Amino acid sequence: MSEGPDPDLEAQMILLAASNHNLETLRTLLRTGSANVQDPETGYTPLHAAIAACAPEDETSVSNGEAYTNGQANGDLDGEATNGDDEAFEGDVEMETAKRTLKLLLQNGAIWNDLDKNNETPGCIARRLGLKELYEIMVDAGVRAEMLLNRLDGYEPLADDGEEEEKEEEEDPEVGDTGGEAQSHPDGVEPGVLHAEEEITARIEDDAKADVNSADYLRSDLTYSDDRLLDEEKNGVMMAWETEIMERTAELLLPIEGLRVLNIGHGMGIIDNFFQSKSPTSHHIVEAHTTVLAEMRGKGWYDKPGVTIHEGKWQDVLPKLIVE
Repeated sequence: MSEGPDPDLEAQMILLAASNHNLETLRTLLRTGSANVQDPETGYTPLHAAIAACAPEDETSVSNGEAYTNGQANGDLDGEATNGDDEAFEGDVEMETAKRTLKLLLQNGAIWNDLDKNNETPGCIARRLGLKELYEIMVDAGVRAEMLLNRLDGYEPLADDGEEEEKEEEEDPEVGDTGGEAQSHPDGVEPGVLHAEEEITARIEDDAKADVNSADYLRSDLTYSDDRLLDEEKNGVMMAWETEIMERTAELLLPIEGLRVLNIGHGMGIIDNFFQSKSPTSHHIVEAHTTVLAEMRGKGWYDKPGVTIHEGKWQDVLPKLIVE
């Protein structure tokens, strides 16, 4: 009787293939393995490993907070390349392979905001290292996930009705019956990828069932650090790498000064700070979590001119505001 593959060995092989940006090996391993394995020592997922592998060779520059990749410094993502032509070309090829590796992992169900042992998401690492293109891929993945989650919130859960299932099977006799013929897959996507997409959808649907305004969440302990806000389970509520997204959002919502704005959920205050820079005539903030409210009071938000803090859930606050 043959034994299955060693899970620990398979996980390390996936992490190594991701780190080496070995697409063919990684594609083969993901047919049976998960894109969400984690290294027990670092907490790296394949996404973390693929991004960290692009770190500059000069580690001293990283420790000093100035990571250079393809001639670009951390914090200056629009810098000009300073390497020679050959090195620049090699860097471009490596970056392109790294981008394809991230996309392959995400297509196979990699979780975009998993945390490593340092409480960094893959996007955090990309931003810290100044890897603009990889950072943007992770931002896009996060935006897609949030948009899908918001859309799922608008659907009613399907009733668990055995009779309806039997009726559907009668109406569609092809379900579960392939007649011994190989099934085709859209756009040439492999079955493993389709299975991964189904797994992602199921996971998001499970997450959507949890009410972020529930009593359990509001009683939970949140933890602030310099660049992130975490819940009790160390999941990221908000992180500093989202700053660019918040800035773009504020620019779209308040294109000129002197407008009024309402924000639901203060978090780390990233977008509210951008709103303040637009000198709104009135700035309303709805926040229900006591930890966040205490942080806001400590940072003087209650005393800012034109700012009104509404303590409570938005479902309770907004109807009163409309009446006023």
